[in-house]
Amino acid sequence: MKIDDKWIGYCTNVHAGSNLEVTQSNLEQHALAVKQQCAPESEMGIGLWLSDQTAIDMISQDKVAELRDWLAQHGLVPFTFNGFPYGDFHQDEVKKLVYLPTWADDSRREYSERLAQIQHELLPPGIPGSISTLPLAWDDDKADTEFLESCASQLIELAEFLEDLESRTNRLIYFCIEPEPGCVMQTSQTCIDFYEKYLFGKSSTTDQLVHRYLRVCHDICHSAVMFEEQDEFVQNIYDAGIQIGKVQVSSAVHARFQPDSSEHNQSVLDDLSKFKEPRYMHQTVLKSREGDTRFYNDLPEAMEELKGNLAAYSEARVHFHVPIFLKEFGVLKTSQTEILQCLDATQNREDLIHFEAETYAWDVLPAALKKEKLADGIADEIKWLAGV
Repeated sequence: MKIDDKWIGYCTNVHAGSNLEVTQSNLEQHALAVKQQCAPESEMGIGLWLSDQTAIDMISQDKVAELRDWLAQHGLVPFTFNGFPYGDFHQDEVKKLVYLPTWADDSRREYSERLAQIQHELLPPGIPGSISTLPLAWDDDKADTEFLESCASQLIELAEFLEDLESRTNRLIYFCIEPEPGCVMQTSQTCIDFYEKYLFGKSSTTDQLVHRYLRVCHDICHSAVMFEEQDEFVQNIYDAGIQIGKVQVSSAVHARFQPDSSEHNQSVLDDLSKFKEPRYMHQTVLKSREGDTRFYNDLPEAMEELKGNLAAYSEARVHFHVPIFLKEFGVLKTSQTEILQCLDATQNREDLIHFEAETYAWDVLPAALKKEKLADGIADEIKWLAGV
C-alpha cells in the first residue's frame, strides 16, 4: 500500500520456492490473501524475491509480461526486490550459503542485472524500483584489499548498467547494499568505510553514479543486533553522502538478564533455546555488565558461552526475525522500540520511500509465535506498520 508517497509491503522471501512455477503459486496463495486483509480496494506493495534460476527462466521463457499482467490485474506492485538470496532460501540448511556468490563474482552482478531488467518490466510507469543486495560477503580472511576492489568494480559496473537502463527507459532502479552482522559491511561505519575507500573518489562521474544507483538498505533488526542506535545509523549514512534506498522493517530477539534472579535468567535461557534451528544464521551479540560486546556467528555458540558464564552478561541480541507487531513474548523482548525509532528518524527523508516488512522466518519460529495461516501473520505485520 502507499501512504503519504511511501510504499509499504512485505518481502516474499518468506515463501519457499526457487523456481517460477512455485513463485507464482505462492503469490496466488499468500500475497492475494494478505491483500484481501490489508488493501482489498487499493494497490498493495510487495517486495519480490526471485532466485537466480527463476529470473533466468522468466527471461528465457518470455514469462515477464505474463507476470506483469497478473500483478497488475490483482493490484500488486513490486516496488522493491530482495536480491540478497541467490539460490534456494528455504532448503534444509541455508546458513552461510546465503552469502554466495559474493560481490567479487560475475554471477552476483549478472543476477543483479537480470533482476533490474525484470523489475523495470514489471513495474507500472513512473514508479522507481529498489533492490536490496548482499553486503559483499561473509567477513572472513578472504575479504582483503584485492577482494574488496573486485567487489567495487562489479558494483560500479552494475551502476553503469542501471544508468544505461534509466537513459533508455526513464526508469530509476537503484541497488541497496544491506549491512548484516558478521558480514564485511555490518554497521554504518563499516559501510561508510567501503564507500569511501573503494567506491567514492575515482572520478566525479563515478561518484554521481554511486550516489544515485548504489544506496544502502537499512535492516532495523541488523543494526539492533549490533547495538547501533537507529538515529545514529541513519544520520551517519546520510552525513557520508550516501542515500538510504529502502528500509527493511524487521525485529530481533532481545534477552535481558537480571544479576540477582537465577530463576528469571534460567527462563530466559530456556526461551532462547527455542530459537536454535538449523536453517538460518542467527548471529548473536552478548553485552557484558561492563558494556562491552562479543559477537558470535550463531546462537548455539552464544548459548554455550551464556551457560558457562551467565553472570558476566546483561543482554543478548539475536538475529532472528520475529513478528514486528510483538513487543515481547514470555520473558523475551523484541526490538520493536528500535523500529519506532527508525521510522521517526526517517520520516522526513523525502528520498526514502520504500519500507518492506521482512519477517522471513515464520516457518522456523517457535510454535507459540506462529499463526495458523501464514497470510494472517503477514497481514497483521502490514496493518501494524501502516498504523504506526
